[in-house]
Amino acid sequence: GFADGTLRLGHLEVKASVLTHDAVPDGLTKLDNGDSTDGQAVYADTAGGQVRKVAVEAVLGSPQQIAPAGTAVVAADYRLGGTEERPEKSFVTVDATGIGRLSRTESRTNMMTGEVTETLTSSVLPGLPTGVKVTTVIMNTAADMVLVADNTGTLYRYDTHNFNAPVLAETLKPLPEGVTLTGIRFLIGEQSIVLTGSDGSVDVYFRLPRDNAKSSDGYTLIRAHQLEKHRGAVVAIDASQRGKMFVTADDTGEVWLRHSTSEQTLLKLKPADINGHYQAVALSPRENEIFAVTDGGQVYNWDIEADHPETTLKTIFGKVWYEGYPEPTYTWQSSSGTDAFEPKLSLVPLIFGTIKATVYSLLFAIPIALGAAIYTSEFVHPSVRAVVKPVMEMMASLPSVVLGFIAALILAPVVETWIAAVIISIAVVPTAWLISAFLWQLLPGPVALRYGGWPKFALMFAVLFLAANLSIAISPLFERLFFAGNFKAWANGSVGSSLAFTTLLILPAVVGILYFVGERVLPSQIYEIMRSPNRTIAGVADFVRWIITLMVGGIISWVLAGLLIGVGLDPRGGIVDTFVQRNTMIVGFAMGFAVIPIIYTIAEDALNSVPEHLRGASLGCGATQWQTAIRVILPTAMSGVFAAIMVGMGRAVGETMIVVMAAGNTPVMDWNIFNGLRALSANIAVELPEAVKGGTLYRMLFLAALSLFAITFIVNTLAEIVRQKFRKRAAQL
Repeated sequence: GFADGTLRLGHLEVKASVLTHDAVPDGLTKLDNGDSTDGQAVYADTAGGQVRKVAVEAVLGSPQQIAPAGTAVVAADYRLGGTEERPEKSFVTVDATGIGRLSRTESRTNMMTGEVTETLTSSVLPGLPTGVKVTTVIMNTAADMVLVADNTGTLYRYDTHNFNAPVLAETLKPLPEGVTLTGIRFLIGEQSIVLTGSDGSVDVYFRLPRDNAKSSDGYTLIRAHQLEKHRGAVVAIDASQRGKMFVTADDTGEVWLRHSTSEQTLLKLKPADINGHYQAVALSPRENEIFAVTDGGQVYNWDIEADHPETTLKTIFGKVWYEGYPEPTYTWQSSSGTDAFEPKLSLVPLIFGTIKATVYSLLFAIPIALGAAIYTSEFVHPSVRAVVKPVMEMMASLPSVVLGFIAALILAPVVETWIAAVIISIAVVPTAWLISAFLWQLLPGPVALRYGGWPKFALMFAVLFLAANLSIAISPLFERLFFAGNFKAWANGSVGSSLAFTTLLILPAVVGILYFVGERVLPSQIYEIMRSPNRTIAGVADFVRWIITLMVGGIISWVLAGLLIGVGLDPRGGIVDTFVQRNTMIVGFAMGFAVIPIIYTIAEDALNSVPEHLRGASLGCGATQWQTAIRVILPTAMSGVFAAIMVGMGRAVGETMIVVMAAGNTPVMDWNIFNGLRALSANIAVELPEAVKGGTLYRMLFLAALSLFAITFIVNTLAEIVRQKFRKRAAQL
């Protein structure tokens, strides 16, 4: 801007030419071994005995009359936009009288003559106080936001979506009373705004939507990062062209290199012979040099190296406020499609995903594996065990990539189609097995013994088949009663109540507690009936007890579910939420097939290694096989059983291909079983091939691998300590 009220846009042109030695001016000053200068160009000898001249020339456009003639333009900023055929130049100016103007020139080129016609339109920025002394004005690239700062520290934010009718959206004082704004600068991407103050403060603000915003557009400027203060007033600032680094200078002569996201001060520089105050600082495009110019005419240049500025312990393991996010979060997003992207390298979502996958897979695997180990060790005929155990062990040889393929392409679509049947089968299948077990007790003793081998084992699979078909048959009715006819909409919280589902969810725990309490409070006469030598009487009594316990448990569960929902503990929004096809439940099913054989084999060997005299003594004292297995055999073999669970956990923690193929690979942090996840191992497998060697992502992936090792090491160490305690206790038996 000029004192006559005009504004001229210009650009720098680098012009290179080749001269003979005779055309080189005299009195050149040597810059280094090969270059010399006359103050206006740089001259360098070439191989052909000639001289290359490189000069920088400022090219100014024609003047644009913005303010009234004779009224100086005191602050201005501009952006280029439009298309190649119709380029646009948007600029904002403030004149000496405090009037702000928003202007735009549209250029049109005559295709026949090549003549360029420019059309200028202007509008006044409303709301600026009369006679305001503006210090800084900036505009974003989209030309839809303008920031104006005055000498009192007040910041005016304008919404300029409608270029012909700009609106003062917000007025605020971001700094304490008496502190003035000395600088405003956008970082790359123009979502972060750096504000510097006369007290040395350096803060980064985001423009974010807020429900309680007092602005006209629903947005407000919020301080997201508060960086270390300078010892003096900040007088100059410049931002990186490729990242979130920027450089600031104060009136004491210090120049600091900073990073916005990590809130680090990377370098503190101060020349020993500074003369005057800094007029400007600049960070080179490659982020390897800093330039500073003083009002005394001195130029300072520092070669710098600031690799991986976005990584600190806080950004890796703590919450960070990223651009565009409403609050600080744990986020992993290593790359994007533009240079303006802000890398998000928190390992917390990956660690959480690893734990989530492990927990849900073990919830599926441990009951099945331990139940199978106890059954084949204590109840089945040795001939059946001789077949079942090798088959189970062969399951461990299934490649995880095959399990992941089946889970992602076959199991996931089937579960999505029959989700109600899958959920109800979790209750129907165990209930069917329990009913068949009670009915088996009603058989005469000789018949039960005669068919206790393969026929009984085959009957279990027949019951499983019937229960699965029953689940499919009743799933439409179940979905209407429990999920208002649409499970996905119900899971989102859009329809229905969660009372029935919560009742079903807590019913197993309530029934288990009732059984535990019942064994201690029921009259001895009832137990005498259940211990009757007559199998039929004992079986009927046990079945009646189970039915009564189930009914009482259902009533208690229904009451507790209502109370939990009443105090806000709705499973929706927690362990149940939005349904996606590739989710944690699919991972649990698939990973369970990989973990079950390991837990089963080790636990079954531990149970079989219990001395026979303990088993015989228990049975000789009148205990049933079940009582012997639960109260004698299992406690004695607990060290081996615990080791089996820990080895299975280690297998689940380190699993890669199943998680990559079946989990959706989304680094989210919630316990929703119907949502995806991203585990440490899967993240390493997915991102390592595209990581630049030695780069920040490359190093972060190695840190992820180290974190995975640390998790397994700590878990296995604690497991060994607990296992040794169980072993010492068992040795005393």
